[in-house]
Amino acid sequence: MHVDMKLLASLTIEREIPLAQLITAIESAVLTAYFQSDDAKRGAAAHLDRDTGEIKILVSVFGEDGEKIDEIVDEPAGFSRIATSTARQVIKLKMREQNDASIVGEFTASVGDVVSGVVQQGRDPRMIYVNLGRIEGKVPHQEQVPGEVFAHGERIKCFVVDVKQGLKGPEVTLSRSHPALVKQLFALEVPEITDRIVEIMAVAREAGHRTKIAVRTHRAGVSPKGSLIGPLGARARAVMDELHGEKIDIVDWSEDPAVFVGHALAPARVEKVEIVDMVTRSARVTVPDYQLSLAIGKDGQNARLAARLTGWRIDIHSDAPAPLNGPDSGQI
Repeated sequence: MHVDMKLLASLTIEREIPLAQLITAIESAVLTAYFQSDDAKRGAAAHLDRDTGEIKILVSVFGEDGEKIDEIVDEPAGFSRIATSTARQVIKLKMREQNDASIVGEFTASVGDVVSGVVQQGRDPRMIYVNLGRIEGKVPHQEQVPGEVFAHGERIKCFVVDVKQGLKGPEVTLSRSHPALVKQLFALEVPEITDRIVEIMAVAREAGHRTKIAVRTHRAGVSPKGSLIGPLGARARAVMDELHGEKIDIVDWSEDPAVFVGHALAPARVEKVEIVDMVTRSARVTVPDYQLSLAIGKDGQNARLAARLTGWRIDIHSDAPAPLNGPDSGQI
């Protein structure tokens, strides 16, 4: 029973595993295998010789007074083969654990960022499997955009939601529906965001339908909306193409809640915003009568996204004279 110590030492250097830790793991596993045999003796210990690589089972011999007087080598029939096989399994396991830890560490640093990969076929048709190079990421059903379909071999960008060590190895959870995906896609397209000249302050998204983004600039003379839109709309179009045509409204952020609420209802034109209650964060918005349906949006989507973007409850009213049965309005 022996291990090639030169090979073991080179593996520990290559995989950055402490040699003493690996030796202890081998000794522990061999001893466990020994105690599972029928001829195992009490008080035994496994020892891996650091010079020769020989693995021995040492059994202590005690005198009548209970003191240890000797140590003998126990060699059960056929155990040499079991010990060698056990040592190999431990080495493979430790190499795999180290590789998994390396992958988890690498992708943990990517949590909150966008990664690019290639769609793969998988066992679960409800899951999107993405080859990320060293590992395969997964887009669960709840992180997918309704209506999006990807073919095998298609390149895809996803938001990294979580990375953890699972029972079968590292698990990378990806998302196509996360609001931050839009933010990070713009960061890839807009150098002003990387240079911190322009900042995305808030994002509200209904994945697959519409997204609203509030932006501000930290440098005079730089248009935050223009930076995200890009020359001839190229930057915004690139993001929309990645999101399969999802509509994106880019609005100016403001510290003044009334101004911000007015901007958030774009593309509708707002006549007046009144702050009703600062504590409950309620605002009353007046829009031209012909703009009312646009301000509210289909099924209330525009008003709903504006409320999420600003964090304010928005009560939308038309400037038309109120009919006898009450004014038309939309409240989110």
